[in-house]
Amino acid sequence: MEFHHRSVLLEETIENLKIKPEGIYVDGTLGGAGHASEICRGLSATGRLIGIDQDEDAIEAAGERLAVFGERVTIIRSNYCNMVRELNNIGVTAVDGILLDLGVSSYQLDTAERGFSYREDAPLDMRMDRRDTQTAGDIVNTYSEAELYRVIRDYGEDQFAKNIAKHICRAREKAPIRTTGELTEIIKAAIPMKVRATGGHPAKKTFQAIRIELNRELEVLEQSLDGMIDLLAPGGRLCVITFHSLEDRIVKTIFRRNENPCTCPPEFPVCVCGKKSKGRVVTRKPILPSAQEMEENPRSKSAKLRVFERR
Repeated sequence: MEFHHRSVLLEETIENLKIKPEGIYVDGTLGGAGHASEICRGLSATGRLIGIDQDEDAIEAAGERLAVFGERVTIIRSNYCNMVRELNNIGVTAVDGILLDLGVSSYQLDTAERGFSYREDAPLDMRMDRRDTQTAGDIVNTYSEAELYRVIRDYGEDQFAKNIAKHICRAREKAPIRTTGELTEIIKAAIPMKVRATGGHPAKKTFQAIRIELNRELEVLEQSLDGMIDLLAPGGRLCVITFHSLEDRIVKTIFRRNENPCTCPPEFPVCVCGKKSKGRVVTRKPILPSAQEMEENPRSKSAKLRVFERR
């Protein structure tokens, strides 16, 4: 299947990166290179785009799409949490802009055998990096009921997390849960009929939760943003697109802390902790997709863009 992904908030992201023709930019979630292509179009022959992705299919597709830009592009297969180390390895210590487009790509959702979608029956995989050995199936079949409850409650924010975890454990006592279709049916049985009739897809939150747990998505995000801000040259910008409240909360909190890191008690007349601001939050409120984009691409509806600028 051809790798495709409709880049969300494309114009808004490019505008907020404020691309300098001779600048160095990093796309930490390269995907199908939709954002990266637009960044490259704004670069001169001396500009540079470094694309990072852990998905081998994305690396291949992006390489083909960005080949026209020649030596301006460097592609690295890695997780964006390794960005500082990967850039140091190629002699880059400061950049003019960084982009993260979080979550799962359209390609990953639409390629059934990747196991991300609750709408297709496929092996329970959900690995963003298929070099990893643990799969979603391992989580579903080996986590304790308490651990499953925690994952579904914390990462899926599902009010029926306890019952879903119980149903999963009961089902796997009879036979291992092998496919997305099997898991979806188990989740449906754990949710009251009236809720299934009025809410969204009953498996959506649980699938999100398992995917986040498997790929350590929130942990990776929380551990990476400070280092990315430190990578920015003065005036450089970090743009992050999130797709659910858990991600957005992390980004908002870390951006604010880097803008105002002072830990002195409010009653102190002057700062004595010595912690200095690293820049400013450009987006007091997140930038949301236009009505037209949401109509043309329903997957953009939950997207939020936040921007930080280095001082």
